[in-house]
Amino acid sequence: MQLNTMEDFQRDISYRLLKQSDGTALLTATMKDRFHDVLLMVRVEVATMKIVSAEADFRRSPTPDCRNVSAKMAGLTGFVIGRGLQRKVSAVLGGATGCGNMRNLLLGLLPLALNLGAAAGITDEAEMLDAIHEKLVGTCAGYVTPPGEKKTGEAV
Repeated sequence: MQLNTMEDFQRDISYRLLKQSDGTALLTATMKDRFHDVLLMVRVEVATMKIVSAEADFRRSPTPDCRNVSAKMAGLTGFVIGRGLQRKVSAVLGGATGCGNMRNLLLGLLPLALNLGAAAGITDEAEMLDAIHEKLVGTCAGYVTPPGEKKTGEAV
C-alpha cells in the first residue's frame, strides 16, 4: 500500500531561548515538514518581558501567500508577555488571513520568556526549578497551587 504525503507525515518543531548581553533574550522557533521551513525570531526585554521585535522567515511554504503573515508579526511589538497572551496572538495573527501554524509556534515559544524571568540570577538547577515553580504556580497543570493556598500572581 502506497501512502500519500499526508498519510506519512512528520513535522519537527524546535524552540530556543538565548539570553543576550544587552538585557534581551532571543527566542527562536523552527518548524520543518514536507511543506514548511519556517524560522520565527522574537526578541524580548528580560526585565519587563516586553516584546522588542518579532519576525518570521518562511524559507519554504505551501503557497507564496503564507509569507504574508510575516508583515503581521510587528503587531506583537510592545506587548508584555503574560496575561492576555493567547488573546493578543489571536488578534494579531487570527482570522481568515491568519496562520494557525504561526499562532501555535508563538504560543509554545513565548511562555519560555516567563521561565527565564522566574529563574533570573539562579545557577543551581534544583533551586532554579523551585523558583520557577513558585513564580508560575497556578498557571499550568505542572505548577499546582498547594491545597489551601491561594495564587497571588497572574496566570498566562
